[in-house]
Amino acid sequence: MEKISFTLNGKEVEVTEPDRPLIYALRNDCNVKSVRYGCGLEQCGCCVVLINGSKQYACTLPTHAVANKSVETVEGLSTSEEIHPIQQAFLDEQAGQCGYCLSGMIMATKGLLARNSKPTRAEIVDALDNHLCRCGAHSRIIRAVQRASDLMS
Repeated sequence: MEKISFTLNGKEVEVTEPDRPLIYALRNDCNVKSVRYGCGLEQCGCCVVLINGSKQYACTLPTHAVANKSVETVEGLSTSEEIHPIQQAFLDEQAGQCGYCLSGMIMATKGLLARNSKPTRAEIVDALDNHLCRCGAHSRIIRAVQRASDLMS
């Protein structure tokens, strides 16, 4: 059985079934539960992870595409001593209600702020355009990204 190796939140992992979507390898083999299945069509953003720092949809990406790469999920942001500034900003702005979409939005935010530490409101909206929040917390989410930008600069 072919194995795929990659770095997950700073640790080397190995999984099998290289052609299945990455979301299943992360959830089932690596016990990463923040990566959620929403639409399976790259339209809701619940499954967004960072691969080598770039936003990717885990629902459609075959696992073999991350071989020898770095995958980052929400579980990799905090330590037991400290919450990540992006997570703190989302908490401070009460940017989630049900929370189903938030892990994807947080990872997209991390990718955005790595590329652009001071995005405009329009750039934030554009970066989160393919993320759906059915709770209607969009304005709080945008404020959270702006706050995270301030906290991290």
